[in-house]
Amino acid sequence: MIFTVINHKEVKNDVFVAKDWYKRQEQGLEKRFAAEVKSTILYLSKNPFLFQIKYRNVRTAYTEVFPYGVHYHVNKNTKTITVLGIFHTSISPSQWNSRL
Repeated sequence: MIFTVINHKEVKNDVFVAKDWYKRQEQGLEKRFAAEVKSTILYLSKNPFLFQIKYRNVRTAYTEVFPYGVHYHVNKNTKTITVLGIFHTSISPSQWNSRL
């Protein structure tokens, strides 16, 4: 069963900032990053319980190539996934803890 994905209001900005950085590194790299994030979210929408709970009932699915994690919460009653953020693995949780 596929779960519906809902994004926190800041997720779009998370992706925008990362894409901007990758674009400055190499032309077209931002497109590969965006495609990888979409692929990861699609995968977790089909397998929401595959990834373990890391903290406060939040799970993290990591992208395959880029060092980013998709942090999300699953509501099995409403069959929804709420993506709380897409963060580089080097970022301290204290910097985005307010989204919880």
